[in-house]
Amino acid sequence: MSKDPNCIFCKIVAGEIPSAKILGDDSAFAFLDIGPLAEGHVLLIPAGHYETLDQMPPDHAGALLRHLPALVKAVRAATGCEGVNVLQNNGRVAHQVVPHVHFHVIPRRAGDAFHFNWPAGKYAPGRLDELAAKIRTAL
Repeated sequence: MSKDPNCIFCKIVAGEIPSAKILGDDSAFAFLDIGPLAEGHVLLIPAGHYETLDQMPPDHAGALLRHLPALVKAVRAATGCEGVNVLQNNGRVAHQVVPHVHFHVIPRRAGDAFHFNWPAGKYAPGRLDELAAKIRTAL
């Protein structure tokens, strides 16, 4: 697996920077976020370096994501939270600050301070089918 010697997450996986490790194997590493949105906020990252999710080979993504259900269950049990957001951002414009794939597992409670904007819209007539066809073709 590739590593980026300048990547903070690669350095965490390599043990060069200390972390509150939750789990780790050949494919994945999870640790507590040092700037949490809530207590128990965990980051799940691939052991190899990929900047965005679309750069990961499917088998590497699958190996990483197989940890997600158990990790969510463990965060819920440990924090007693009412719910969990699992967020993954790709690219600076999508608020990805560290250019290494990572999934946020964020414990949630009613009335907590974390909010995000969800400005749902509508498609113009015919656009929904047109866009669906373009995405299918791109697959």
